[in-house]
Amino acid sequence: MADNPFSVANISEVAKPILTALAGVEQQKAVAEVQARMMIARANPRDSVRCVDMILQDCTRVTLAETALYAYSRGGSDISGPSIRLMENIARRWGNIASGIKEIARHQGYSECVAYAWDLESGYYDERQFTVRHWRDTKKGGYATTDERDIYETVANMGQRRKRAVLQTVIPGDVTEAAVEQCEETLHAKADTSPEGLQKMLAAFVEFGVTKEQIEARCQRRFESIRPAQVVMLRRIYMSLRDEMSEPNDWFDRNEVTQDGEKEAPTPGKAAGNAALRNHLRNREKKSNNGDDSPQANAAAPEAPPDTAQADATGQTEHPEARQSATPTERSNVPGAVSPNTPSDAAPRDHNAGHGIDGRWESIP
Repeated sequence: MADNPFSVANISEVAKPILTALAGVEQQKAVAEVQARMMIARANPRDSVRCVDMILQDCTRVTLAETALYAYSRGGSDISGPSIRLMENIARRWGNIASGIKEIARHQGYSECVAYAWDLESGYYDERQFTVRHWRDTKKGGYATTDERDIYETVANMGQRRKRAVLQTVIPGDVTEAAVEQCEETLHAKADTSPEGLQKMLAAFVEFGVTKEQIEARCQRRFESIRPAQVVMLRRIYMSLRDEMSEPNDWFDRNEVTQDGEKEAPTPGKAAGNAALRNHLRNREKKSNNGDDSPQANAAAPEAPPDTAQADATGQTEHPEARQSATPTERSNVPGAVSPNTPSDAAPRDHNAGHGIDGRWESIP
């Protein structure tokens, strides 16, 4: 019986040289394409002055300036820099640059990727190899991603940061710094500090659980009086929160307000100290109104710190150390104090008996 010419064994034997030839063709095609791009780039070199002018002109657009900067907090300090959107725009205007992200392998829930940038005119090449886990973190935990779209979004999200890093190494640093400065000037000049603009910004922060009181504590001023420079700073924070580069706790103090948006009640010790201070100031005001301004009265009732003050039976405030260090005569002049020579059941002395109509002391027979 004759062999079937369409069997798998026969097809594989015939296909081997064909596949090898196709691989060689694709390889030669890729090499030729790169060589052609480099030849075109060197035949049409970039004009640095013209390229920088176009970059700065693009940075005057508010839509680009709003997304041109990123910021996040690490180790108690704020870190900021150009975003991937700004770097892509700079690379487009700088010209003769090839950049991108490639997934070169996938196995066991991981993807091996590479981000690269290549200056075709100078021949400088830089890349970042990284591994992406097929996993998505959520507030309630995490789960493995199996859908192709979820895997693609995860790889693209991780790859954009590496792509930004390689573009920053290929493009001259002074060009990037000039673009960042121009974006900051655009934001300062066109920052919306109107009540409608501030309310729109507040609504954007509320989505991340940030309250008006927290924004005021961060800016050290009332929300209605926020200045353009602070609007720019808050916009950077919002971009960082939106891109999941940081969390609200990295920027705002959670102790300022509770989860319900209400201020926290003062601690018992702090409340007691405030109450003692109010009583002490109230008693001093009563003494000054009654004309008790004599040196003896002032020496007999020294002022006490609010945290150690104690109230006697008459409601007046007295420091406990003053009662111990005062002489018997001085203690007898203290309102509410009982002289050691006086019986404990004796009535307290009426200190208002010696006052005249105008509050001056009169001689007592």
